[in-house]
Amino acid sequence: MADRVTVIGWDGSPLTEAARSALSAATLVAGAAHHLALPETPPGAEHVRLGSVDLAARRIAGHRGTAVVLADGDPGFFGVVRALRAPEHGLEVEVVPAVSSVAAAFARAGMPWDDTRVVVAHQRTLRRAVNVCRAHPKVAVLTSPGAGPAELALLLDGVHRTFVVCEELGTSREQVSVLTSDRAADHTWRDPNVVLVIGGAGGTGASTAPWLMGHDPAAGAARGWALPAAPEEGTAPGDRPGEDPTLRAVQLARLGPRPGDLVWDIGGAGGAFAVEAARFGAAVIAVDADPAARTRTEAAARRHGVLLQTVTGRAPHVLESLPEPDVVRVAAGGVPVVTACTDRRPERITAHATTRDGAEAIGAALADGGYTVETVLLQTVGLDPADWTERERSVVFLLSGRRTAAAP
Repeated sequence: MADRVTVIGWDGSPLTEAARSALSAATLVAGAAHHLALPETPPGAEHVRLGSVDLAARRIAGHRGTAVVLADGDPGFFGVVRALRAPEHGLEVEVVPAVSSVAAAFARAGMPWDDTRVVVAHQRTLRRAVNVCRAHPKVAVLTSPGAGPAELALLLDGVHRTFVVCEELGTSREQVSVLTSDRAADHTWRDPNVVLVIGGAGGTGASTAPWLMGHDPAAGAARGWALPAAPEEGTAPGDRPGEDPTLRAVQLARLGPRPGDLVWDIGGAGGAFAVEAARFGAAVIAVDADPAARTRTEAAARRHGVLLQTVTGRAPHVLESLPEPDVVRVAAGGVPVVTACTDRRPERITAHATTRDGAEAIGAALADGGYTVETVLLQTVGLDPADWTERERSVVFLLSGRRTAAAP
């Protein structure tokens, strides 16, 4: 094993004294081509091109001498330090950090970034990174080949955002471009790059100083979940079956929306469920055939300070053009809509019915689509606290489908 392993961050500025000292003593230097070309890199040291970090870690583990790993930005922030410290390599490292590429990108844009979500986009995580961009007003995306600004823009189709694309930060070829997301797909971008995705309420405006890193969708919102909808939202209990707050709470619990997810809320009426799913940090598309429902949903989203997308159209036909969901709530449309949703293979689906026959039909559709089905009968009775008389009653069958491991 190497006698000493030092990881040095490089942000384009002159190396610190500590970094130069570690490099001068190195007998092995690992890094990208532009790192190995730095004048401070000792020519007599063994050079390792840093493609696969795991492969480089094995080379370092077997090296007798002093090793240095060069990396862009802060190597402890979504960087090589995590991979080098993995138990299978057994490496203890010293770190000389530099300004992270995210901090540098926001500095170029002249914007604060303590209210930012930071995501890494590889080809396997690109869709989830896009969903975070849908759900939050300020996101920094650390891209990779095949999961860059153009791919982000294509998957954000129908959602307007501003892109700040920072190419080759810290080098003589550095370039910063500001453009709308619909134009980003028409360009060829140089790697490495960082994309700042800005848009929606609170994306660029002044706000109170945050106390928590990252955008907090619950800031300023009422405490609690599954609250009774405001009368102006048109979704008070009894307005549409399935809008009872207690049922909504159970649906949220069964679906478990979270950051990186895309939620379909089909037939959401006034947006009470869509808003609460967005407060969990998920991206949400609310679908309803009634144009007035779209207006109510968008008003509710503004009132609660969350971002979501609304689509007016009749399911199941309108669903064909929507991006792939992770979880789905079907509040209207019955078996045809449930079947269309199972064809898209989300992890979980909830639906409900007011009759046993309707519940059996929906349960059969979920089972036929490859889902394990849970069925419960929920009854809630609202009482007047003054004399304990009944104010309203809701009785509904809730069906929850979880995609089986064997399903395609």
